[in-house]
Amino acid sequence: MANIAIYDGTSRFYPGSTPFGFYDNDYQFQTDADKVVTFCARRLGYPIENIELQDINFYAAFEEAVTTYGNEIYAYKVRQDYLSLEGTSKTTTTLNTDVIQPNLSSIIRMSQQYGEEAGVGGTVTWYTGSLLLTDNKQDYDLNQWAQASASISSTDRIEIKRVFYESTPAIVRYFDPYAGSGLGLSNMLDQFGFGASAPAVDYMLMPLNFDVQRIQAIELNDAIRKSQFSFELVNNVLRIFPIPKEGKLRFEYIKNSERNSITAPGTSGGVSNVSNVPYKNPTYTEINSIGRQWIFEYTLSIVKEVLGYVRGKYGTIPIPGAEVTLNHADLITAATAEKGALLERLRGYLEDTSREKLLERRALEADYKQKELNLVPQPIFVG
Repeated sequence: MANIAIYDGTSRFYPGSTPFGFYDNDYQFQTDADKVVTFCARRLGYPIENIELQDINFYAAFEEAVTTYGNEIYAYKVRQDYLSLEGTSKTTTTLNTDVIQPNLSSIIRMSQQYGEEAGVGGTVTWYTGSLLLTDNKQDYDLNQWAQASASISSTDRIEIKRVFYESTPAIVRYFDPYAGSGLGLSNMLDQFGFGASAPAVDYMLMPLNFDVQRIQAIELNDAIRKSQFSFELVNNVLRIFPIPKEGKLRFEYIKNSERNSITAPGTSGGVSNVSNVPYKNPTYTEINSIGRQWIFEYTLSIVKEVLGYVRGKYGTIPIPGAEVTLNHADLITAATAEKGALLERLRGYLEDTSREKLLERRALEADYKQKELNLVPQPIFVG
């Protein structure tokens, strides 16, 4: 096997020197690449010790360190903002430089499912249907009606949400049991425009609770003395009381297939999971000195690990009269520990700057300020 040249103390970066080329055209990355090579080589003992690597190994480690830094930053951002990001459009080129404004879109989307059961929101359509009542027939199968009249497939079902089968509201009755019964009241007069508008009225303005009690009295009278308009619904078989005459009965229903739909309307093609949130690799030039120092140290750990694997291929090297044992195990152990510590340090830093932690710190700061202000002597005003 021919001798392979190793690092000789010089390097010259040019685009194409890294495996992926994510940052090769970034001028600041090009400038720092050779500096990182010198930094890592000297930290590993060069020129006292040979470094059995080439400059491209250093460049690959540098690229990996920058990418790892960006991945940690943006993975944290996705975790913190995912409720606001889910379902949003992916047409945005990148969110790298955007400040994410928290919103309630996902929370409202989840809570809408409760509102749809009460008919006050949601994404499931409430349909209106009607059927013809048959004289002296009480039971009506609404599943059969659905397949015949609502174009429901045989595998789908409907769920009845509301049945409009009730007597005329008491408020629109012209006569009531108490009109002209010695209470000093007169029936409403159609010629004055009061017909079908309210219970019997006096020529004296009465309080609102008087009308409410009168309506309740009419309804109680009907409940005791008349047949009640009611229904029983079991497995979409409707039984109505009293025995009906011919007419039309209206109701509202939903389709089970629409309720069981798992795709949120209006989110097709949007962010569906953490893998397609539009974050990209960072722009190296925009990374500040704090981030770059972390990258330099992480690059050194990667280089140390690679050097350990290279040296591990040969446990010992024979020399005249003796042999030299290489330190590959020590390099790999140290590199693994350093990489883990660097990642923990970065994640801890991100956690400390999270929205929750910053708000806690701001609240604590406000408390301390208030305590300090309470120590300021309060002047006594003498008028």
